[in-house]
Amino acid sequence: MTHLGRVDLNLLMPLAALLQERHVSRAAQRVNLSQPAMSRALQRLREAFGDELLVRGPGGYELTPRGERIQRQLATVLPTLDSLFSDADFAPAAAAESFRLVGTDYSARILGPPLFQRLFQQSPRSTVNFQAWHDRVFDDLARGRTDVVFFGATPPPVLHSEELFQDHFVCLMSADHPLSARPRLELDDYVRCSHVMVTVAEGDQVAIDRQLQALGTARTVSLTVPYHTAAPFALPGTQLVATLPWRIVARHAEGPALRAVPAPAEIRDMTYSMSWHSRLDDDPAQRWLRETIRSVAATVQTFSEPYSPTTGA
Repeated sequence: MTHLGRVDLNLLMPLAALLQERHVSRAAQRVNLSQPAMSRALQRLREAFGDELLVRGPGGYELTPRGERIQRQLATVLPTLDSLFSDADFAPAAAAESFRLVGTDYSARILGPPLFQRLFQQSPRSTVNFQAWHDRVFDDLARGRTDVVFFGATPPPVLHSEELFQDHFVCLMSADHPLSARPRLELDDYVRCSHVMVTVAEGDQVAIDRQLQALGTARTVSLTVPYHTAAPFALPGTQLVATLPWRIVARHAEGPALRAVPAPAEIRDMTYSMSWHSRLDDDPAQRWLRETIRSVAATVQTFSEPYSPTTGA
């Protein structure tokens, strides 16, 4: 970048026209300049490059060796610059983008498989880096280290967010748990149970514990696990209760050893969203990514049937 600062980039188009037309008047017409203005542009270009660029010959103007080299370089430079400032549509089939997503194992398990399939079918040269949830995800989003974050609670208002679908919570427990035959757990019974907590963010299962905090109560946590999909395996033969989204239960808790009971009515459904930074609003590749996520999320909406307490998990 040591030379670019001393060059007027407005001279690039006159330069390209002069080198191709090799005639001041025709070059001026091509870029909508007057002939005197093009003559002044040619003089400034000669001064900038320290070369005549165009010299008179027997048949008119001819390019100097430096002019010929510049003309070859412009054949690459100008299309690249035009693409840089273009708002052309994103072409996924030809693109080689690197998309960076963050979410818990819930999004990786429920949204991930159909999303990955769709992404690689439509953009086979692109790559996806799906990172595990951590407490710095929103900071990474603000700093441009992440493209899209999937989140099951209220995201920071400074981000752009969009609801993808909803899921409701059930209480999963061992089949011999004293409360396993209940049609629904009451809040008082719920908070007296020993619980498995899925530590999603800041040591909490945010979608559950923040709701309990707002109700002025809390649950007794006897076991913490880092993944939703790990919780069901800890339950058989214990008095533990895991509060999980129904879609996870439907996929991971089948069998006679476990029972699923609807969570207390005070625990509201989970709204699952994607969040991104406003600087990505108008990027064609990012718009395509978010539209693909929306399309896949629409299929997730109807993937699992509503929970029925008579059928169990």
